Amino acid sequence: MAELIGRLLVATPAIESGPFCRSVVFVLDHDADGTLGVIVNRPLLADVEDVLPDWADLVDAPVCLFDGGPVGSDSALAVGLVSGTVPPVGWRPMAGRVGLVDLDGPVPPCGSLAGLRVFAGYAGWAPGQLDDELAEGAWLVVDADDRDLVSPRPESLWRDVLRRQEGDVRFWTTFPDDPSTN
Repeated sequence: MAELIGRLLVATPAIESGPFCRSVVFVLDHDADGTLGVIVNRPLLADVEDVLPDWADLVDAPVCLFDGGPVGSDSALAVGLVSGTVPPVGWRPMAGRVGLVDLDGPVPPCGSLAGLRVFAGYAGWAPGQLDDELAEGAWLVVDADDRDLVSPRPESLWRDVLRRQEGDVRFWTTFPDDPSTN
């Protein structure tokens, strides 16, 4: 089951509306209890400075909160890329250089993280739920690049990730936002 951890779920055009429409989800955990991830391409209008001022200098541009998903949207979750071999205090590994950062702990020293995002909420699936959605063709599972988590252009990430894939899925990038206007 761990084959999804550290990979991306890219919403296919089969998801026509709702919080996952054209979303890119980084999978943090996947086991018998379900799946947990964060949507990495949904910046919000709220600045990190307004919510967590001590952390604003560590967050990559755009320096705003991201909509991590529809679950627990009243709580913050930080995902960081460790820059060296010694992670900072409060960093919990999830997949490779990617881990959760304890926002209640000390602010990591400058340079200890190669990137950081703060998410309001997360994406969660009950046991078997994501497997069903994958079988229905709602998601494409692709390899993640660490830069996906801290892309300076999150609004284009869905298309960027699809463009780097092989085969016909690259054509989804030309799929209109509203198919009825095609």
